[in-house]
Amino acid sequence: MNIVSGVLLLACLAVVAGWLRSERKRNSAEMELGRTMQLFDVSLEVNSTIHKEDLLVKIMETSSRIMNAEASSVILVDEAKGELFFDLALGTKGDEVREIRLKIGEGIAGWVAQTGQSVKIDDAAQDERWSSKVAKRVDYPTRNLLCVPLISKGKIIGVLQVLNKREGDHFTDRDVQLLESIASPIAASLENAMLYDALEKTTAAKERMQSELRIATDIQMGFLPRGSLLVPDDWSGSPAAMAETQAFIRPAREVGGDFYDFFRIGDNRLFFVLGDVSDKGIPAALFMAVTMTLLKGKMTAEMTPGELLTAVNQELYKDDSSMFATIFCGLLDVDTGQLLYCDGGHCPPYILRQAGDVEQLKGIKGLPLGVMEDMAYRDNEVTLALGDRLILYTDGITEAENSQLEQYGFTRLQQLLSHEQASHQTRLLERMVEDVDHFTSGAIQSDDIAVLVVDRKASKM
Repeated sequence: MNIVSGVLLLACLAVVAGWLRSERKRNSAEMELGRTMQLFDVSLEVNSTIHKEDLLVKIMETSSRIMNAEASSVILVDEAKGELFFDLALGTKGDEVREIRLKIGEGIAGWVAQTGQSVKIDDAAQDERWSSKVAKRVDYPTRNLLCVPLISKGKIIGVLQVLNKREGDHFTDRDVQLLESIASPIAASLENAMLYDALEKTTAAKERMQSELRIATDIQMGFLPRGSLLVPDDWSGSPAAMAETQAFIRPAREVGGDFYDFFRIGDNRLFFVLGDVSDKGIPAALFMAVTMTLLKGKMTAEMTPGELLTAVNQELYKDDSSMFATIFCGLLDVDTGQLLYCDGGHCPPYILRQAGDVEQLKGIKGLPLGVMEDMAYRDNEVTLALGDRLILYTDGITEAENSQLEQYGFTRLQQLLSHEQASHQTRLLERMVEDVDHFTSGAIQSDDIAVLVVDRKASKM
């Protein structure tokens, strides 16, 4: 070969080598573009929804398509139990699959979740880490698979696996790299969807609880008599005296433990009660309902208030219970003005005398209901003259606090009662609550409030 021929050959080889390098670059660029487009496709798919169930479907469908695999699955991590679970499983045996749980470290998916390493397996049945727990449930043979961790903010939240490369091929190392690449946006979207799902469930649970509390409020208020009560209500015999009773209640929460009741005993006797259950909320409301049911169910025409509370206390007392109720109940003979009453550790009522005096009603006190099993409650007696008024209240009035943690107290209450002595019952109840609210200056109500007023007055002829 002469020198010219050699030069031409070298030139041709150089051209061919340059073309090959250019072709490889072009192919590499095309492959990189294809990979970028696939990642872009995945990002579009997984960011098209915030709902976890829809997102899981999109992840599995998109992963199977891009990896040219027959199937795909997402298995999430339950940190509290140290397990993996299928939050969503498609197909006729989806319910059975959702029942399956794998321990962290169990099976190939468990190994990936434990180590944080990706794995490519050409023959699944021959791998020592293989667990057939899922395959047996769905009767689906797994030939080969890829499994990669889903990592968000440095934490493994699940694993993504694709099963059985189509056309009988095996997954390649490049497939591993591609699946790891698409796992990153998938993990970020999945964590956002999980947070949104948890928020939705929390919101739904809160709304359901609020709805149930509104129902509980209606039920609780249904226990209490509404409006006022006049005794006697039949004036055909031209009675000389009558009694009028009215009450107000405002729980600190949706439901509470304060309660009241009033009803006739015979033609001319009035029974009334005001109580305050320890604690607030649902437990107090349940204890209140039981107490009111017992009071009404056990009261008879022959029974005195002390006998009633003794009987009710025996029913309420439980060795392992911390619940109790302070209570004041009375039985007023409207004709004579005789008031028999029993005080179970309650706030001292006030009597507003016709002459203008405001005095605390004192007498023998007993323990709150539910504190001591064999407690014998004693009756007290006082006379209400025509024009006298009895005020019962719970400690939500006297112990109401302002921003300086000062309590409303007995002195303020007595001053208000003296000032509003001649007010109608409705006006008096309104003024008591208004004055407490003014004193607390908008502070959150910390305890239930209840007030009951009993007037003995001359009947209208």
